[in-house]
Amino acid sequence: MSDLFAPHEPPEMASARPLADRLRPRTLAEVTGQEHLTGPDGVLTRMIASGSLGSMIFWGPPGTGKTTVARLLSGEAGLAFEQISAIFSGVADLKKVFESARARRMSGRQTLLFVDEIHRFNRAQQDSFLPVMEDGTVILVGATTENPSFELNAALLSRARVLTFKPHDEASLEELLKRAEAAEGKPLPLDDEARASLIRMADGDGRAVLTLAEEVWRAARREEIFDSAGLQEIVQRRAPVYDKGQDGHYNLISALHKSVRGSDPDAALYYLCRMFDAGEDPLYIGRRLVRMAVEDIGLADPQALAICNAAKDAYDYLGSPEGELALAEACVYLATAPKSNAVYTAYKAAMRAAKENGSLLPPKHILNAPTKLMKGEGYGEGYRYDHDEPDAFSGQDYFPEKMGRKTFYDPPERGFEREIRKRLEWWNKLRRDRNS
Repeated sequence: MSDLFAPHEPPEMASARPLADRLRPRTLAEVTGQEHLTGPDGVLTRMIASGSLGSMIFWGPPGTGKTTVARLLSGEAGLAFEQISAIFSGVADLKKVFESARARRMSGRQTLLFVDEIHRFNRAQQDSFLPVMEDGTVILVGATTENPSFELNAALLSRARVLTFKPHDEASLEELLKRAEAAEGKPLPLDDEARASLIRMADGDGRAVLTLAEEVWRAARREEIFDSAGLQEIVQRRAPVYDKGQDGHYNLISALHKSVRGSDPDAALYYLCRMFDAGEDPLYIGRRLVRMAVEDIGLADPQALAICNAAKDAYDYLGSPEGELALAEACVYLATAPKSNAVYTAYKAAMRAAKENGSLLPPKHILNAPTKLMKGEGYGEGYRYDHDEPDAFSGQDYFPEKMGRKTFYDPPERGFEREIRKRLEWWNKLRRDRNS
């Protein structure tokens, strides 16, 4: 058990440290859950073997080992390690770090600068890294839970490789629990179902699973074994890792939208409930359901939009949690409705045409002539009032003359749009007959 403690640290002092800290890997090979980076054929393993490291951005959720890997990387590459946090550091702190790195470089040693929460730095602060990265003063390793494409400057990203850290899967979290049991010299006092529940509670966070395990050991009496209900009473329930400003938010709404589009009401309900459970604003979900109604159902079922708006009104009226059922009803309705993006596609095509032909005037025969001058110029001349025509259809051309007729809307043979298609085909036939 002593090999798990920090070098030269008495066991009694080591045992006072949090379990997650005591179990930090000593080498990259000991890192679990990131085999694509630290395994035998991992990206970082290959970099170390080549003897050449470049600046990197570590992107991934909390508890996946970003800080630990950066520290191990500096040790295995023989680099000095400096760590700062963008939350607590400003320009003055950065200048001191850069000066220290320059001094080391003069003596022949390079610095790996680890910047936690690097996305918290503003644009000017991020730009300050560029000169020291370019001249080799530091090898920058930035850690972020946010999508670097949105949060980091393009200039910084062009000089650093983005490496993605994955959430721990169940096998990886189980491996961490086994290491914890070896360090403590005793099994975790949970039955199989409770152990599986604890792993789910950790939500892919390695630090969290060890913290939860520590809480269980503290609470357990001699020879006591907890079931799932007992576990929840002891540790309460850890909220899902979900930040409305982070990728979890966008990933879940994307999964919900695609499940609706794919006509899978069960998957759609699952992701809807995930978002409710994570504390998402139900009115935001309501707005997204309205968007799905107009984008993916459209006129295949004209009631879809009305039902989504009604669900939003019902939530406003009932509040939470009763109003959430109205949103769930709308979600299932959308998932089971016939699908059509014909109006969505037509709108985009018409918008492109409007931008390309925005200077063309409508044909004069459909323009009003409120003055004698305009009437003399031919405004309104030849216009036929459709209600006075057979079948209430004149068949006239309404596009600008230089543009010619265009077809944007092409309804499919699904849902209510099957009927719309029949009407359009009938009108097209009449138009051809009357203009031939």
